[in-house]
Parts: sequence; structure tokens; C-alpha cells
Amino acid sequence: MAAISSLALTSSRFVISVRTREDAVREERKGHRFFALVSNEVKDPVLALVIYRRKDIVEKAFGNLKERLNCRRLLASSEASLDGKLFVEFVALIYLAYINGKMSEKDLYKDYTMDGLLLEFESIQVICEPGRAPIVREALEKQRKIYEALEVSPRQ
Repeated sequence: MAAISSLALTSSRFVISVRTREDAVREERKGHRFFALVSNEVKDPVLALVIYRRKDIVEKAFGNLKERLNCRRLLASSEASLDGKLFVEFVALIYLAYINGKMSEKDLYKDYTMDGLLLEFESIQVICEPGRAPIVREALEKQRKIYEALEVSPRQ
């Protein structure tokens, strides 16, 4: 943090002069922002903030999902294909909302971001062969703990 002001003391005349460094003040104020939530329904400010953050997570997840599933442009060869893409996105958002709720409830945000937690599961391998049940490779201890915190069990 830069010095915002400089102080000069002249002992012969007891003069104190303070000079404010405007550039340092502007730099310090850069990160200080505020926002206001206005609602006709929710009167509790803490509940309003929780609802806003959940909505924000879903909106960000939707944008991220569009990138991951290549749904940036909803081009489809047929209406049924478009319906399928939208349904997959909808189900994925339901899962993300559930994971977000469990991460908050189990205080997992202190160790993971949403993306970080999802990346932990990307390394789990599932082998699928036609006519056979899928085989799930063994999860690491860290991944098993996440499964427990989310209250789901890996399919074996």
C-alpha cells in the first residue's frame, strides 16, 4: 500500500503540512465498490444476498456450460436436437445448483472453487463397452471425501 499523504513538521514555526497524493488515493479506491439489491419480495438483506449469489452462480455456470458443451450457438440440425441440447444444459444446471448448495453447506468453498471441485472429478475414468455395465475406476481419497461431502456415492 502506497503512502496516501506526506507529513512535514517545521519545528521553528510549529507548522504541520499534509499533502495528499491523489494518485495513491485513486489507486486505493480502485477495489472499493458497492452494490445495492432491491427487492419487492425479500425483506431480509442476508437472504437477499444469498439468493443473489445463487442466481449469480447459476448464470456463470450457464455461460461456462455453453463453452464446455459447445452450446455458444444453439445451432441444431433439427428441433429435436435443439431440445436435447437445452435439456442437457437444464439438467447440468440443476446439478451445479445442487453442488453449489452442498459446497456452501459443507464449507467446501474454503478449499475449492466450483471449477476446482469439478476438475477433481474429471480425472475419474469410466470405461463403457456395449452390452456391459460401465466400470468406474477407483477414485482417489481426496475424491472420495468430496463424494461424501456432497452426499453422493460413486457408481461401482
